[in-house]
Amino acid sequence: MTKYYTLLFFIFSLFSSAQDKILFRYDNAGNQTLREICINCSARTSSKSIKELKKEDLLEIDQISYYPNPVIEELFLSWKLTPEKTVQKIEVFTISGKSLQAYFPKSDQISIGFSSYPSGIYFVILNYNNGESKTIKIVKK
Repeated sequence: MTKYYTLLFFIFSLFSSAQDKILFRYDNAGNQTLREICINCSARTSSKSIKELKKEDLLEIDQISYYPNPVIEELFLSWKLTPEKTVQKIEVFTISGKSLQAYFPKSDQISIGFSSYPSGIYFVILNYNNGESKTIKIVKK
């Protein structure tokens, strides 16, 4: 009887690792552009550390660069400073509008931790000193 259960467990574990997965791809704004089934795939994309980033890795919107989107643990933001338009406050909001965190950057870049947030869609709002703001849609895996 023990041999039967061992054989059954082995067969079950063999087939359970060969699952189909659905992979998603997103554009620079975080909108889903592709959904595909990956059969027996084990490739998983991982984000680079800030030190490994290159200019071509960064996504850009109106002189704001960010990486990665979708984010897993940490979002890196950088922007170009001008005397007329500086970033005074950065806020992270849920899709329902709940404010999660506010940052007051002292330089032209910041890393925002997303590891404690559940998967979903978030908005990062950069507030400028002249009253303008810019919203970036971020997908958290």
